[in-house]
Amino acid sequence: MTALSFDEHGVDVVYEGTEFRLEKELIEEAIEKEYPEVTDHEVLKIIEENPALSGEPRRVEEILA
Repeated sequence: MTALSFDEHGVDVVYEGTEFRLEKELIEEAIEKEYPEVTDHEVLKIIEENPALSGEPRRVEEILA
């Protein structure tokens, strides 16, 4: 399972026991959207090839509210 922790500047990730950070600018470049409009599902797709997506995607803007 991948754990994501969002803040205004990016996402802290724990993937298969490895912790790392995806900065806001990197996410925007990879997904080609402004950071507040990016969804948690889109971030998971950056990290995992075939993520197990469940529930409705949530935008960063909603997560940080």
